[in-house]
Amino acid sequence: LSKMRNIGIMAHIDAGKTTTTERILYYTKKIHKIGEIDDGQATMDWMTQEQERGITICSAATTTYWKNYQINIIDTPGHVDFTAEVERSLRVLDGAVAVICAVDGVQPQTETVWHQADNFKVPRICFMNKMDRIGADFFGSMEDVHEKFGVECIALQIPIGQGPDFEGVIDLLKMKEIRWNADDEGETFTETDIADERKQEAEQWHEKLVDAVASSDDALAELYLEGSEITIEQLKNAIRKGTINRSFVPFVMGSARHNQGVQPLIDAIVDYLPCPTEVPPAEGLHVKRDKEEKIEVPCNPSGMPLGLVFKIQYDREMGSLCYVRMYSGKMTSGTQVYNTGKKKRERINRILRMHADKSEPMDSVSAGDIAVFIGLKFAQ
Repeated sequence: LSKMRNIGIMAHIDAGKTTTTERILYYTKKIHKIGEIDDGQATMDWMTQEQERGITICSAATTTYWKNYQINIIDTPGHVDFTAEVERSLRVLDGAVAVICAVDGVQPQTETVWHQADNFKVPRICFMNKMDRIGADFFGSMEDVHEKFGVECIALQIPIGQGPDFEGVIDLLKMKEIRWNADDEGETFTETDIADERKQEAEQWHEKLVDAVASSDDALAELYLEGSEITIEQLKNAIRKGTINRSFVPFVMGSARHNQGVQPLIDAIVDYLPCPTEVPPAEGLHVKRDKEEKIEVPCNPSGMPLGLVFKIQYDREMGSLCYVRMYSGKMTSGTQVYNTGKKKRERINRILRMHADKSEPMDSVSAGDIAVFIGLKFAQ
């Protein structure tokens, strides 16, 4: 389970959520051709209605893999009108990526979704998108997040140039400059030593990063005060801890449309967002003969089976696709399950894992994971 991430990507409508999701799927090798949202090619928005409108309504889940981690991307609606849908998807996320436009900063809809994520206590990292656009201001937009949401923001990178001059980023953990190669759509990138004229600024921001992280981590604070060398691994562990307990929000940046900054974003998802066992246990209803009581259900693959249907989509060939987040135990295809809301038993005919471009049959699905059940008649 430590190798699994259930994440959502939340954003204001024009911040570039679909493009960012697309690029993540592309670099994790699931999509072979980058679709542009403007061409109506985007993979997540497979309903024609959405392709016409260029927005994501469906909160479907797509599974992809990165460096032997499994990432389930739960597609959260960015449109404020779909509040119930947003809440349903936030319920099943363990962590989220907030995509913020470097030019516009925090917009009204970002606030709505941000506060909803707060209500559900969802840990998050930020991806500052559109760094190549005229008027891009990484530090200003980060300050905007700090002021509007009162969260401590920590920069894991600083930009090399902004707007049309945006060349790449300085990674403040490795203390290296990173630039993406345009020839292969950013698939490869080069790391170089920090140029002399940028050394001082990089040192300052590195200091700030260590300082912010150390103030939330006692072990690190001790090393810091003694002036000891802090390793990248120690720093990463402390950033992970602080992100998961929501002491601060780490920032990375790039331009999804121009294939810059996506791989470090996926690394940050794996490095800093929680796995299913690192979030508080789910609340379940224990149904007895005469009453129901609320109980905490820890994420345990060998516990009693418990799942939640968080989305139903209709497919012409397969009928109802019920997206299920498993919280405990394991469910196997062909077996009966009990629907607590309807107090009826029903059978799971098939279980599927959904990828960006295909689905594959599974024998069973266990706690922490997300899959599609086919054959449920009473689920809502």
